[in-house]
Amino acid sequence: MLFSELQFWIFFAVVFLLYLVLPHRAQNRMLLVASYVFYGAWDWRFLGLILFSTVVDYLVGLRLGRTSAPERRRQLMALSLVTNLGLLAVFKYLNFFVDSFVTLSNDLGFPADPVVLGIILPVGISFYTFQTLSYTIDVYRRDLEPCRDFADFALFVAFFPQLVAGPIERARNLLPEIAAPRTITLDALGRGAVLCLVGLIKKIVIADAIGPSVDAVYGNPAATGAEIVVATWLFAIQIYCDFSGYTDIARGVAKMLGFGLMRNFAQPYFATNPQEFWHRWHISLSTWLRDYLYISLGGNRRGRIATYRNLFLTMLLGGLWHGAAWNFVLWGAYQGGLLCLHRAVTGRSRGHAEGAGMTPGQSAVRLIKVILFFQVVCYGWLLFRAGSLEQIGTFTTRILTLDPADFARLGMPSVPISAVLGIGLLFLWDLAIELSGSVRFYARWALPLRAGLYACMIYLLAFGATTQTSAFIYFQF
Repeated sequence: MLFSELQFWIFFAVVFLLYLVLPHRAQNRMLLVASYVFYGAWDWRFLGLILFSTVVDYLVGLRLGRTSAPERRRQLMALSLVTNLGLLAVFKYLNFFVDSFVTLSNDLGFPADPVVLGIILPVGISFYTFQTLSYTIDVYRRDLEPCRDFADFALFVAFFPQLVAGPIERARNLLPEIAAPRTITLDALGRGAVLCLVGLIKKIVIADAIGPSVDAVYGNPAATGAEIVVATWLFAIQIYCDFSGYTDIARGVAKMLGFGLMRNFAQPYFATNPQEFWHRWHISLSTWLRDYLYISLGGNRRGRIATYRNLFLTMLLGGLWHGAAWNFVLWGAYQGGLLCLHRAVTGRSRGHAEGAGMTPGQSAVRLIKVILFFQVVCYGWLLFRAGSLEQIGTFTTRILTLDPADFARLGMPSVPISAVLGIGLLFLWDLAIELSGSVRFYARWALPLRAGLYACMIYLLAFGATTQTSAFIYFQF
């Protein structure tokens, strides 16, 4: 079930009506069943994996809560790590490593036949394994008491709004909301509805509409440098709208049920440097990597060289988390290199600058930085989107040698006018959040102004909805 399909909203309507009439504990049990139905709709066989991971980490958490012996605690933590990372290794990376070994063997003159395993990638496995891992690590570190109610813990793992593509929630945030009775208010319903509306515009009106233009260029071996540049700009918009759109809808649906999921994006394309970008992009993953990988490697506590190594390795593994392909590894290395370079030049960042309270001169300088850094981000998206290392090399060469006159004769499919209007609305929306410092900048508007805004958004969604919707990009990760 896709958030952008009518089937999901019928499913959610049934869940919501049941939710309204049930007491708290029954609400949780019903949400757990609904979450398994939602996940099983993709492929019922995947239910065994998520249930296996849930049972292992639930039991490990209980044992960690009862065990004080350091060696035994390390063994239990290792069991959780081996189970969760082992699932990822088998279902996400095994074919990649086998194919890479076969290619390397053939290149060295030792012919080898590929092993075809036909393993299907379970949707959302990267997200829920990181979520359960964060729980056991927190319990191991004694930052969190273990959950003793299995159904509550299972709901934490499988909660359907954020199960497939995040945000990657922490147990310390979501489990208390599951354990305590929740109150549904008209304000929460309204805020959730606005989030869902914004997310649907991002996905249906923008991301799905510009996808064909991007695909046409990245599927064309003869694409010109200008077409590659424009397609990569469009892909930057597509992946942002697709992924943040999913998060918006997930947060909106959860809010209507009384849950507060974490914000996963904070106007990332207003960033002026790589560190600021990762404070704004896929926040649940970047903070997960910081708290559970970067800090575990030593963080910045062991000298400058070790800090650079830890930054680079963290982003390299973050790139591999996105998928079993060399372009993702290269993208992670690129992001790690940018972070190391930025730290070497500027030292530790003191946080990203706010849009409010800046003089006109400071605003102009920041705007130039934003535009320039956006190009740096976009080259990273070329690495991310490319189908092969060979295509990366070819496209990079064409960009470096492009003829500016080619921008006047682009041969790629044009972007629908509804998508252009959607991009304009999204830019103004993100700019308003950036300048006001509030995601609810519209809340104090007069009622007629807010009603007009909602009406325009609903009309744009109806006018710009594509006849064919595609799966969210991050479902493959």
